[in-house]
Amino acid sequence: MYYASIGMLSLIIHIIINFAALKKRKRDETKVSRVRYRHFLYAVMLYYVADILWGFFYGERLLVLTYVDTVIFFISMVISVLLWTRFVVAFIENQGRFGKFLLSGGWILVTFEIIVLIINFFQPVVFGFGENNEYEPGITRFVTLALQMVLFLTTSFYTLIIARKVHGEQRAHHRTIGFSGIVMSFFILIQAMYPLMPFYSIGCLLATCIIHSFIYKDEMLESYIAAERAKRMAYRDALTGVRSKLAYLDELKDLEVRINDGTLTKYGVVVFDLNGLKTVNDTLGHDEGDEYIRSACRLICRNYDHSPVFRIGGDEFVAILEAGDFENRETLLQDFKRSVEENKRDGRVVVACGMAIYDPKIDTSYNDVFRRADKSMYECKVQLKAVG
Repeated sequence: MYYASIGMLSLIIHIIINFAALKKRKRDETKVSRVRYRHFLYAVMLYYVADILWGFFYGERLLVLTYVDTVIFFISMVISVLLWTRFVVAFIENQGRFGKFLLSGGWILVTFEIIVLIINFFQPVVFGFGENNEYEPGITRFVTLALQMVLFLTTSFYTLIIARKVHGEQRAHHRTIGFSGIVMSFFILIQAMYPLMPFYSIGCLLATCIIHSFIYKDEMLESYIAAERAKRMAYRDALTGVRSKLAYLDELKDLEVRINDGTLTKYGVVVFDLNGLKTVNDTLGHDEGDEYIRSACRLICRNYDHSPVFRIGGDEFVAILEAGDFENRETLLQDFKRSVEENKRDGRVVVACGMAIYDPKIDTSYNDVFRRADKSMYECKVQLKAVG
């Protein structure tokens, strides 16, 4: 029971520590080393389960079940070593001769183990049961463990050599991988000396904990920072620099939540649409058309400088008014219309606008407010065109 309890504890800690790494996530699939590491973690879990069952079966002297489980135990062990090697090769991004050499070593180990386990059915070369049904390790068990040590140490020392050629966090990560392999090799050595003690499980647990603490958390942070950076870029309109349509859609979700929970009771919506953009594009070209859009955006932002402004279409903008801009909404709207009239007289950018205010008595959603503002904007657009 003592033997099985170490395996159970290792499995539980393994799952807790590596819970995020064990989950298949879409963004992880683009990084081969992370996928390979997840495969290794699952192989280690299989090993833990086999180790736990071995403790139960052997403790109860259920020899047939113990024999079957011991075969699974050895297979899961060498598969985990193979997957570790695949992970290290992917991590150091070595697809050359040495990388292939390491992978070949992993496959040789697996093939060797399968062959000797088949032979073991006829002759106990890996393990057997002697007098009083006591477990007896065979000579090839020691060969298997020795080959694993060689593979772990080779990958570790190679990774440490690579670490000397890189810098910063990358160097620390390479050193961590190398140290983890050395830790595993040490516990394999002890396991060879004490076959009835669960030192291999302890080694696997320590190695994965070290990797999680010094590499995986860093990579998770890097992924989060990269995702946030990409999100910020997606939230900015490339042409004008104001918030994009994606940011607008997220803002609407937040707006509805705040309305529903009562934290937002007052807001206004101003819809803008450029007049004459098609004429500018057709007569002066799209570069001038882009500048026309930027000029319109500057005009909007200058007037509504305390409100979020979104570009939601080619020539459409929206400002959502809260707090001070909401209280001064009529003044701001009249100021904006005066600026547009001046621009029209001077032959500069002309922008139609329309505003609507949220009314809880008649509005069931943001779209109700937006539709009224949009209708008001089209009325303004018609007036601007009619004046000539």
